[in-house]
Amino acid sequence: MKYFYLTFFVFVFTFGYSQKKVLQTKFTTDNITIDGKLDESVWKSTSEASDFIMFQPDNGRPIPENKKTIVKVVYDNDAIYVAALLYDDEPDQIRKEISQRDSFGIADAFGVFINGFNDGQQDFQFFVNAADGQADCIMTDTNGEDYFWDAIWKSKAIITDFGWVVEMRIPYAALRFSAEKKQTWGLNFFREIKRDRQKYTWNFIDSKLGTFTQQTGILEGIENIKPPTRLFLMPYSSFYVNANGHQKTVGTLKGGLDIKYGINDAFTLDAILIPDFGQTKYDDQILNLGPFEQQFNENRPFFTEGTDLFSKGDLVYSRRIGGRPVNYPTAAANETIIDNPSSVDLINALKVSGRTKDGLGVGILNAVTKKTFATIKNKDTQETRREQVEPLSNYNVMVLDQRFRTNSAISFINTNVTRNGSFRDANVSALVWDLNTIKNTYNLSGNFKYSYVNDIMDKKGISSSLNIGETSGQYRYSMGTDLVTKDFDNNDLGINFQTNYYSFYGNASYRILNPTKLFNTFRINSNVYTQFQKETGKIQENNFNASLNIDTKKNHFVGFGINISPFESYDFYEARADNRYVILPERYNAWLYISTNYNNKFAFDFNPSYSIFNETERRSYDFSLSPRYRFNDKFSLDYRFQFSRRNNNRGYVDSVDEDLNKSTPETIIFANRNVITYSNSLSGKYSISSKMNFNVAVRQYWSYAENKNFLYLNKDGRLGDYENYTTNKDSSFYSWNFDLSYSWWFAPGSQVSVLYRNNAANFDNDINKDFRDNVTNLLNNEALNHTFSISVRYFIDYNSLKSKI
Repeated sequence: MKYFYLTFFVFVFTFGYSQKKVLQTKFTTDNITIDGKLDESVWKSTSEASDFIMFQPDNGRPIPENKKTIVKVVYDNDAIYVAALLYDDEPDQIRKEISQRDSFGIADAFGVFINGFNDGQQDFQFFVNAADGQADCIMTDTNGEDYFWDAIWKSKAIITDFGWVVEMRIPYAALRFSAEKKQTWGLNFFREIKRDRQKYTWNFIDSKLGTFTQQTGILEGIENIKPPTRLFLMPYSSFYVNANGHQKTVGTLKGGLDIKYGINDAFTLDAILIPDFGQTKYDDQILNLGPFEQQFNENRPFFTEGTDLFSKGDLVYSRRIGGRPVNYPTAAANETIIDNPSSVDLINALKVSGRTKDGLGVGILNAVTKKTFATIKNKDTQETRREQVEPLSNYNVMVLDQRFRTNSAISFINTNVTRNGSFRDANVSALVWDLNTIKNTYNLSGNFKYSYVNDIMDKKGISSSLNIGETSGQYRYSMGTDLVTKDFDNNDLGINFQTNYYSFYGNASYRILNPTKLFNTFRINSNVYTQFQKETGKIQENNFNASLNIDTKKNHFVGFGINISPFESYDFYEARADNRYVILPERYNAWLYISTNYNNKFAFDFNPSYSIFNETERRSYDFSLSPRYRFNDKFSLDYRFQFSRRNNNRGYVDSVDEDLNKSTPETIIFANRNVITYSNSLSGKYSISSKMNFNVAVRQYWSYAENKNFLYLNKDGRLGDYENYTTNKDSSFYSWNFDLSYSWWFAPGSQVSVLYRNNAANFDNDINKDFRDNVTNLLNNEALNHTFSISVRYFIDYNSLKSKI
């Protein structure tokens, strides 16, 4: 009998909350003003959504009465309207830090999640915080939240004596839905109480399940609406002033146009004509001593917004478009290269993306870049010539993504780079699958990729992976395998470092789903990974790691873990030569991470780590310290200091053609070196309002590698002393970046931005350890590059323009 009652209780608790709530909306003819007052008569007679349930940290707990939340929805022929009453018995304690768009800051927040097709696959999420700021994103279970997506909508938040109120108008042009007469939408509401670090939803989100978007409620009652013409024009004009110690001050005026057009109810065309990315964030360059290029973040808005489909299969590294030229210029002994462009100009780009009501997602991205030349000067005659380093090039991505059973998908992706003339062309195709059981308890995922490169010698290769795992409950696990052939190459439009291997990996984890007396969250995680070189079977990588992550009752986060590589491994890349490898020793690493509660005015992050190698006096230690202080709701500063030291690090420095009585005339030189890195970063913001912000970002970076002695690489992968090498291969890289910006959203979707930027960088083989000298050598007009720019972008909505005319 006890078993029956227990089973009954579990059934009611588990499945009672999992039932989808339904909210009825109604049509209104009222002229609703978005002012947060809710004084229109329609709000008094509309159905309510209430009884919110905690999502984090105590999943499943009802919201307390003194924090009750009531939400209402109505609609007209152009938009839906949302009114939210967010009760709080301590309204003076509501967090309301002012921040720029898509940045929540330390502020309470309210959100509306809408799925116009009610297919459990993709939510359009709209947030308003207590400081009257906006954020919006597209949410999928596969890729999470994409805040680069921006829509045009209205909102108002006001603090009251009982809590705070939000009023929103979301036009249909910001949503996607079918043309059916009677609409049924997926819907959820969200509330975050920042001071308690608590998150609530209207329809219960069960954290035991491995999905978020499939646990929404239902919105019913919308009828006889039509998807509007979605045509948006965004003309812009920018003026740049550039100056440095080597050239006169130069002013440049630019202008262009961005277009967004809704082809139908599901598909959208985005196009940029005469692109301008001059105000994008600077890259954090480093001293790169390894065999692989440094990978940079994408900061250009066109290539970050709405890229969910194009991220399928991990085949697209959009920095390739407009990146470094494909060829390096050749110069004779009596010539010197006086101008070699570091990037290629983009002529235009467009993308088409969307999803049918049957779940078929289609994405097409196309970009064209200019023919690019380097300039070479003859030292004897002083004449110059031009050499083509990049032809007119076309970059194309196509994605077909079929979703089914609300939680699974199979995708086909093709990327293609076609360069004019005899330059290298490339094509990569992939089949990707992500399959989940009906209850989202198990997942089977994987991919098969095929690459073809048309160059001096054609290359064909494959890459494939398979992974299976349990994705729900307290105990979760996964295991998988990868196979990559030697000639797989997706680097013309993607990025890939390692090939010619197969690997096996596994993961196991435990977590609490509800808080205990000591912890809000508690998670133990372990991973094992082993990689083998495909042709020889030698171990290329081996790693076991375990970690513990805790969120305390005072909302401080603590994590620590270990990483162990218990066997020697064979590195086939560091030697920079085919079929050569260097043996890496066993390695043992431990780390700690502490992050105090950001709700406090003062908070900090601290992250030390220490590594021991099974090699004489080879050690590494790193730490970062990041204090932050919030002076008030408008002004805050974050500082970050990073330091690392790698004692007796061993790495490649050169190759020389000497016999040394070895079987090959090429001698590969390594150095035993100390590598020391310092980095200081400061970011700050002053927000006059949620629509007007000042931001500052500063980064100083210095890293140097000091060689102690040289070694040569034996055929067996071991290193031996080499005393005949005297070339100075020390490295010192210093860089400085400073950005001061002002942004004003003077109308919906329309922005004025002003930026002052200076930067400098220097690489040298002579190491000067005087920090003050390094700073002085860069922070002067001879070394600094100065840029001042003003950009104005104006948003034109065809529907608004049509109604005014």
